[in-house]
Amino acid sequence: MPNALPFPMTNDQLRQVLQELDGERELEVSFVNYHGSSYPGHVGHLALRGAMLIPDEPDHMVKVTDGKSIYILESQNIAYIRIGLKKI
Repeated sequence: MPNALPFPMTNDQLRQVLQELDGERELEVSFVNYHGSSYPGHVGHLALRGAMLIPDEPDHMVKVTDGKSIYILESQNIAYIRIGLKKI
């Protein structure tokens, strides 16, 4: 299964998209061909409440946190991203 995006996303583009995460939004990311799968084309999901983007560090990896764990995202394997709207 090819990446669902029309082009591979770069880490810089992913970081720009995720800048909306402020600790009050939900984040859902769907991955294709992720390394944790033994099945080609397998889809993986990550869902977080209260997600925040971790500022760029010397390793330049894209990292998000829910305050309990840190997750490293591989931009080239993302099929879609859903960011929940702020509750008013």
